[in-house]
Amino acid sequence: MDNKKNRAVVQVPGTSANCGPGFDCLGLATTIYNYLDLTLLHANKVVVEAAGEGAENIPRGKRNLTWQAVQRLLQEVGRETDFKGAIIRTRNNVPISRGLGSSSTAIVGGLVAANEILGAPLTRQELLKLATELEGHPDNVAPALFGGFTVSVMDKGAVQTFSFQPRIKLKLIVAVPDFELSTRLARKVLPKNISMKDAIFNVSRASMLIAALVEGREDLLPLAFDDALHQPYRKKLVPGMTEVFEAAKAAGALGAAISGAGSCLIAFTTTRSGLEEKISSAMVEEFKAHGVKSKALILNVDKRGAKVIKKGAESK
Repeated sequence: MDNKKNRAVVQVPGTSANCGPGFDCLGLATTIYNYLDLTLLHANKVVVEAAGEGAENIPRGKRNLTWQAVQRLLQEVGRETDFKGAIIRTRNNVPISRGLGSSSTAIVGGLVAANEILGAPLTRQELLKLATELEGHPDNVAPALFGGFTVSVMDKGAVQTFSFQPRIKLKLIVAVPDFELSTRLARKVLPKNISMKDAIFNVSRASMLIAALVEGREDLLPLAFDDALHQPYRKKLVPGMTEVFEAAKAAGALGAAISGAGSCLIAFTTTRSGLEEKISSAMVEEFKAHGVKSKALILNVDKRGAKVIKKGAESK
């Protein structure tokens, strides 16, 4: 049977969650992308072909995360008996287990591609519900779907997300160390309880961060990226973290934070500052001083989120 009409190709941005004080609720989409070429099959087989970052570690067959997302969508719309398998081809640029949302790209890519093939029966908000269910929290899947910065709230199991474009033209400098850091380990080091002082510290800075981005107040950003809830506890997992932050700010960054759960560290500057190369060099050199090899990515804020770039064309 001709499977051409059962095919879609999607582009999904990598993401950075938390943004410092916005633990588990703030996220942003970046201009580094994974690509998924999905063909739904009537036959009960799953073929996975992967290229690029971490290709050798991506599960094949029905353990594949993208396939699990596709299956969940098929169940949601009552089409699981129509399509029992898939051909999944991925080209990945987002580093795996580094805090840039690689798992979210797999989930969101599968949902968006399958939804497109089926004639878009679900809205983006409904896709967000499924993505959050699969990922466990919305702070990476929301920007991957909607683009820009996102603020997400969980209420009785339901997720609500506000997506916006900052009025400050940001450049994102991401230092990518040569070691992975699992989200599970990064969560294990966090305390079960926090002080009122630390709660107020984070609420005030997360509020300031959103206000500064929405109003275009670049002068307020140096106050806005600090955190007391997760970064102080995770710094022992990323050698030289505090010093890399300080090196970035000394080179002109407006602020710096752990990207997601790490191991990547992200610094923020503006497009007009022209400091991105200086900041990236400072971060890589400081990591090196702590015995960590790294590379720097200079990115922008992605504005669109996941998008379909091809549908129904013949697979190569």
